Amino acid sequence: MVFLQILNNFDRIHLEMVLTAIVLIIFGFLLGSIPFSILLGRLFRHTDIRTYGDGNPGAANAFKAGGWKTGVPALLLDFLKGAVPVYLAGNHFQISGAWMIPIAIAPIAGHAYSPFLHFKGGKAITTTFGVWAGLTLYQAPLLLGLFCATFYMLLESSAWASMLSFLGFFVIFQLFHFDTHLLLIGALNLVILLHKHYPELRLPISLRKR
Repeated sequence: MVFLQILNNFDRIHLEMVLTAIVLIIFGFLLGSIPFSILLGRLFRHTDIRTYGDGNPGAANAFKAGGWKTGVPALLLDFLKGAVPVYLAGNHFQISGAWMIPIAIAPIAGHAYSPFLHFKGGKAITTTFGVWAGLTLYQAPLLLGLFCATFYMLLESSAWASMLSFLGFFVIFQLFHFDTHLLLIGALNLVILLHKHYPELRLPISLRKR
């Protein structure tokens, strides 16, 4: 009887965890899908930010379309939609292990392939920062930020700067904090970033002109 009671409790706890994880995956994807930059551009500047810069529906073009009043909230919201679901999963609901992989990737995929934009979303750099903040707090974003500051300063192409920054961050991070689940999250994150930046990556790397 005691064994059956323990087994029943285990099954109930396991089922609750699985259902919570599935809800967080869906929540993360839908939250990631919300095109905050476009909404803020229309709200503050009455314009479509996709007519600026490279046409990307992200925070960079929100800055170009409306300055800091539009760009800063867009940047913050794109960061939070990656950080919030992942942080809730790991710290509030104590989810860990393999379930963290789809939970972490969901906001990035939602931003990159938003159903609200006919699956043509942003490049997911800021949301990537948010997801890794949710996973590691300040450690991964700080390291990734250092690589971004270096490569964006050195290279003409923002696509190459983004990809080399993520690769550099990820290699160094895994050397000091190796984790199988984080390795898989990073690999899937890299695939999405490569796909979103691929057209620009076909151009050769060139140093920024002084």
